[in-house]
Amino acid sequence: MTAPQIALCPGSYDPITNGHLDVITRAAAIFDQVVVGIVDASARKKAPLFTAEERMELIRDATAHLGNVRPQLFSTLVVHFAREVGAHTIVKGLRVISDFEYELEMNQLNRQEAPDIDTLYLMASPRYSFLSSSGVKELATFGGSIEEYVPAAVAPLLQERLKR
Repeated sequence: MTAPQIALCPGSYDPITNGHLDVITRAAAIFDQVVVGIVDASARKKAPLFTAEERMELIRDATAHLGNVRPQLFSTLVVHFAREVGAHTIVKGLRVISDFEYELEMNQLNRQEAPDIDTLYLMASPRYSFLSSSGVKELATFGGSIEEYVPAAVAPLLQERLKR
């Protein structure tokens, strides 16, 4: 019997969007198990709007229909976390050229640190190619409609938290 193929979908997910959910769902169709790694504190991003536990619960709710997906918090290097959960593949979504530039740099650093762990890039579905957590937060801040961009449980929480 072969070992299950485990993938890691890391991110801050502040909050999870339908674009994130699309990538996670597509990864779940490719791999036996998908761990959605929620970074507790990013070195490159400002403090998150939602706590790590809140983000984990929102992801758990949004992926409940996917039997082979589980969210998990981490606060280490992504390749170290991948090894911890038994993942040999990191799955990331790419939307625009600036994503590629950032991800190329991260991939090269990750490969230096862990040459045994590959990264698989999934191009954003056209429907979500413009979608980002920061864009959704800006829409919510100024009273824009966000329901079509985030899972159902996220919209009311985000609108309440960012009410002006």
